Amino acid sequence: MSPTKRRCRPGFQSSRVHRAVKGMLLLSALTVSAAPYAETDADTLSVKHKYHIASGSLSHVLSQFATASGLLFVAEARLTEGKASAGLDGEYTVEEGFRKLLAGSGLTHAIASDKTVTLKIAQPQPQSGTTAMPAVTVVGKAVYDSTDPYNEDYRLSNASTATKTDTPLMETPTSIQVVPRAVLDDQQAIRLDEATKNVSGVQAPRQLGVLFDNFMIRGFTTPSFNVYRDGLRLGQQSFETSSLEQIEIFKGPPSTLFGRSAPGGLVNMVTKKPLFTPYYSISQQFGSYDLYRTTLDATGALDDDKTLAYRMNFSYMDANSFRDFVGRDRVFVAPQLTWKPSDAFEINAGYEYKKDNITGDRGIPAVGDRPANVPISRFIGEPNFSLQAAESHLAHLDWTYRFNDDWKLQQRFVANILDTFNQNIVPRSLQVDNRTVNRGLFSGLTQRATYAQDFNLNGKFKTLGIGHNVLLGLDYYRFDESREATILGPTAPFMTTIDIYNPVYGSLQVPGNLAKNNFVAQNQEWYGLYFQDQIDLTDDLHFLFSGRHDWATTRSGVSSTAAPTLNEATAEKFSPRLGLTYQPVKWLSFFANWTEALGATNGRSSTGQPLPSELAEQFEGGVKTEFFDGRLIASLAAYELTKNNVLTDDTSTVDPFDQIAIGQSRSHGLEFDFSGELTEKWKVIGSYAYTDVRILKDSGQFGSAPLAGNRLPNAPEHSASLWTSYDLTDGFKIGTGAYIAGKRQANTANNWQLPGYVRWDAMAAYQWHIGKSRMTAQVNVNNILDKRYYAYADEFGHPRFDAMPGEPITVLGSLKLEY
Repeated sequence: MSPTKRRCRPGFQSSRVHRAVKGMLLLSALTVSAAPYAETDADTLSVKHKYHIASGSLSHVLSQFATASGLLFVAEARLTEGKASAGLDGEYTVEEGFRKLLAGSGLTHAIASDKTVTLKIAQPQPQSGTTAMPAVTVVGKAVYDSTDPYNEDYRLSNASTATKTDTPLMETPTSIQVVPRAVLDDQQAIRLDEATKNVSGVQAPRQLGVLFDNFMIRGFTTPSFNVYRDGLRLGQQSFETSSLEQIEIFKGPPSTLFGRSAPGGLVNMVTKKPLFTPYYSISQQFGSYDLYRTTLDATGALDDDKTLAYRMNFSYMDANSFRDFVGRDRVFVAPQLTWKPSDAFEINAGYEYKKDNITGDRGIPAVGDRPANVPISRFIGEPNFSLQAAESHLAHLDWTYRFNDDWKLQQRFVANILDTFNQNIVPRSLQVDNRTVNRGLFSGLTQRATYAQDFNLNGKFKTLGIGHNVLLGLDYYRFDESREATILGPTAPFMTTIDIYNPVYGSLQVPGNLAKNNFVAQNQEWYGLYFQDQIDLTDDLHFLFSGRHDWATTRSGVSSTAAPTLNEATAEKFSPRLGLTYQPVKWLSFFANWTEALGATNGRSSTGQPLPSELAEQFEGGVKTEFFDGRLIASLAAYELTKNNVLTDDTSTVDPFDQIAIGQSRSHGLEFDFSGELTEKWKVIGSYAYTDVRILKDSGQFGSAPLAGNRLPNAPEHSASLWTSYDLTDGFKIGTGAYIAGKRQANTANNWQLPGYVRWDAMAAYQWHIGKSRMTAQVNVNNILDKRYYAYADEFGHPRFDAMPGEPITVLGSLKLEY
């Protein structure tokens, strides 16, 4: 680490360099410094070496060439943006290699006597009376554009989720972690939770098997209110990973910028955008339990002027499961367009269609204080009857107008229509013999519609030598839900049982013409105004102040005979946030923050009354540091988060959607995260979390069983993860990782638990070139030791059931062609 060397991050150069680049207009530069990596002398530069570098974006190809030549490559992003290279195949000197790679790019290069290679835009000689400005030399580590499909970085230096501005993580006074595309690819993450497992304090108690993704952050969960797509909230569903560029996890109450979010934090899915550089890939995955998944990614310019670009993502999956009778298939299509008529204006529009067919799966029931000792494949539903289907239509539009380099306007909009049909035989109670489960029936159609938009003005300026990065914004969110369902049993006219140790299927007789007896309607609507100022008090001291005012209305109702009468509840609150970051040296920063938040009104009582809003307050402090000249970033955070009106399921009713507020809970803990490179070939991402989350006050609605002092479910006191990959040769990569979780309570009553576990995974991949294309063959083996473990206990429904086993040893192979 060197406190005297300033690194240049994508889109975040020092003001001195920025002014120089702006003043040069057509004259920009790249610098490749050989000194840190090799004893590069004149003789070495004249020696020919063999290269096999596939075509791709110019920045990526140059990075590969510089790395293979023992050089350090740093690029000013605007110089290579939109340019492509045919690659390099054969024996070349450094001089010859640069000349060939830069052919037709409008760039030229020069090798100086001080062992520095400088690249700049080819310029005609200046006219008489004018002076050519010198090339700018940028010193630092190699950085890739995060949107580059060939980017293999585990570490990204900037993220926008915590501040809605492109802010370096080292200057962000909150806990935010980024899981880049490279990690998703190395781990072959098909589900969203397979990516978030790399981040401290995040658990994923998926609901109804794999129908809904849900995330517990810092011990708190709020179904459907902590998953965002490009900064806008989406309704509850299962999400697709093939169209994601990266995943950003913000920890702590994000309400000052995002409204009524879950106080524990949020998961923001950053999607792939159209590129003006052509890129195409097709991948075929195949694995255990008859899993087959095909993905397609295609992007490029549609016109010669490169003002219009497209992107098409496609995914199809057909899979069975280690669970008896359980399967899933999915179709996902996502076309989108980008129009950029000038550097000042850009508009993006797209559509996503997703359809899932899933077997309803309620896991394994508890016997005593542990999941029943039955095979992890045991299914307690009914084959050919437990069916779930979800169809989603999503449209999105966003535009940005840049007045200049410092000020811009941005608006984003998303509309999501989601219809979900559920037909399940569900567990209701366990008989005194501890083996016979009384089952009921749930069958119905739920229709959901989500509309979200925000409008932001962002600008930078100085007053009295103090820098400001100001954000002013407003947003609107609306969520509508209606359901007509039949809920029966386990009493007449519908009674069915199953022996969990000796199940017999196929004898179920379902009454014909089932009458609807459960009608639910819900509407949520709120407006928010917010502002934020990121103040550079000095070069080392950064202060953040943000505030938000919310106006929210929730209407809900339930009826057994017809469309319900809606009950209304309103909420209004100002939510502040203060943050401070101190960087005594560029590779070290200390941060602290305090925030209050208006959480979500995310549930209803058994009588249809909207439940009171969650309220939260957090104190947090920590340290962030960079190692190896910024190639590895690490953060350590301590926090205390208090949440009022915490919700849990009301087990006194047969409706699995009924909830109650249990009073006040508190989470405090310690979290450690790191990601990046130990060497150019050795990448790593890992985490550790200590989480103590407990109920402080009980609402008293559980009668003689007080909950105060109990732990909240699914949150292990200790958890950790470690994943690492190593490039053995230019084409051969191996990787391995372990995921650890301690014992967890399975419900708020704390009368049964899920045992702790350790899971070990590994991968190997080999890349080779076919002409100008790149082929990758990869195999991942998860749970190598075939350990029996339980990933979570579903809080949704009756929480002495639904312990979901983790997958046994599974193998996932793939072939991927890129060109």
